[in-house]
Amino acid sequence: MATPDHTIDPRILDSAKKEFLAHGFEKASLKVICEDAGVTTGALYKRYKGKEDLFCAVVGDAVEALYDFVELRSSVPASTLSDDALIKAWEMGESMMEWFHFLYQYHDGFTLLVSCAAGTRYANFQHNFAEEMAVKTYEYFLEAKNRGLTEADISIEEMHILLSAFWTTVYEPFIHNYTLQQIEAHSELMCRLFNWYSVLGFDSAK
Repeated sequence: MATPDHTIDPRILDSAKKEFLAHGFEKASLKVICEDAGVTTGALYKRYKGKEDLFCAVVGDAVEALYDFVELRSSVPASTLSDDALIKAWEMGESMMEWFHFLYQYHDGFTLLVSCAAGTRYANFQHNFAEEMAVKTYEYFLEAKNRGLTEADISIEEMHILLSAFWTTVYEPFIHNYTLQQIEAHSELMCRLFNWYSVLGFDSAK
């Protein structure tokens, strides 16, 4: 029995990533991907069911890393935090820069998810991710409210709207292919724009 040639797998993925970034999923050409990778369409279909399966393979590492990072950042229950720690959870500076540096490590995969995924199972990634983050974030807000740390009256729907606007400002630098230096400058602007202490009624001096 012939041994499968796995040496062509990285070439296929690299070629696919380049084509998807250039044209988006819907306009990307499997023919071009195969030609650029130096493989036949038959070889590609032995590995992937079709174009969407290939797209999902290209973004797979970014998706896994992103949700692992979210899980790590939100793994501590809000109820176990001290008052000071609960308030500090809304601090933007170092936390926001950490987010951007992490996302930049997965620059191409993240860019594909936020700007090139129409027509795939990730077509609503931007909305779905913001919605999931709103749920996690709202748990921290409710804990602060229950402790009397804030009297702000914000519904889960309003939190989703706020987080949608927030995450749009995270996505856009990748959509516009910012350099890391430009992203770092953008992060500083974001920190001034999204003053969560003010929005949620916290005393920033605490």
